Amino acid sequence: MAATDAETDREKGKLEFSLDVPFPSSREAVIALRSLSPDREPRKGGISKQLTLSGSTLSVRWSADEARILRVSVNSFLDHLLLVMETMEMFGPPVSQ
Repeated sequence: MAATDAETDREKGKLEFSLDVPFPSSREAVIALRSLSPDREPRKGGISKQLTLSGSTLSVRWSADEARILRVSVNSFLDHLLLVMETMEMFGPPVSQ
């Protein structure tokens, strides 16, 4: 995993966290994006999450009203990310289409 940063958006009073996850190939990054995108935040309001892809790097950005909500969302995402990465590792590199 690459660099992470946490910051507070003082104008909106929101907490923000971003994470960049490099993958060995853009194909693996696409698989991770597709696997992780369907997971919506269980709570309506208070938090938002954006996933974007740039080459072989998956970028995730959270914005939340409370530190607790942000922490739970990030932890949950990292658990799912670990599962996706372990699954890709277990089954080997993806086959080109």
